[in-house]
Amino acid sequence: MSFDKELSEHFLLGHEKYLRNISVDCIIFGFDKNELKVLLLYAKYAKLWALPGGFVLKDEHMDESAKRILKERTGLEEIYMQQFHVFSDPSRSTKKINQQFLKNAGVKINESWMFERFVTVGYSALVNFPEVKPVPDVLSSSCEWFNIHDIPEMLLDHREILKKALENLQSQLNYHPVGYNLLPEKFTMPELQKLYETILDRKLDRRNFQRKILSTGILKRLNETKKGVAHKAPWLYKFDLRKYQKALKGGMGFEL
Repeated sequence: MSFDKELSEHFLLGHEKYLRNISVDCIIFGFDKNELKVLLLYAKYAKLWALPGGFVLKDEHMDESAKRILKERTGLEEIYMQQFHVFSDPSRSTKKINQQFLKNAGVKINESWMFERFVTVGYSALVNFPEVKPVPDVLSSSCEWFNIHDIPEMLLDHREILKKALENLQSQLNYHPVGYNLLPEKFTMPELQKLYETILDRKLDRRNFQRKILSTGILKRLNETKKGVAHKAPWLYKFDLRKYQKALKGGMGFEL
């Protein structure tokens, strides 16, 4: 089957396979070289960057649809994710842009379930950056990481969705295993502090940060230091996962 025919059938008959009027968008965060990054797709026919997303199969739990999309884009199965918001503004209609998308793809369709109003559910995901192998979907030409402060022009309301996801991440630092999912297994105190500073987008006092994070009891200091540093090598730490999970249940009480 040619791509044009496959695309036409999707726009004409996709509602027989997927739920109408609802989609899922995934905001995939990673941390690399002291930068908070997000994974984006370049939608080749819309000629804009977009969040990884898709539709919910008729016999599928919405969480499972998000897990499926995350695995397809990252190659990872065990990903921490959280449903954080529903985007339902009537003005986010996709009819105009989908009509242009089809025109750019050389497909002529006048009516389609894809021209109807769509509500999308946002899922944020935290991944270990080195483990991800970005894979574009069939409608995209590339899948790339972007610094959270250097985001290109995006499709529809995807910039708004990304902004909401970042705000949620900032507000949930005390209740979700942000560090455990974004950092490698072993890390230094400066690396942990830089992660928090990057998410919050502000500097934190070094001594105050270290005192507060150690007071939570969630870290284990290892009997080894970071290799290959020019000055005094900092100690390496790892999370005590049992204590971390217990602390997160009631909130760590870690005011920054």
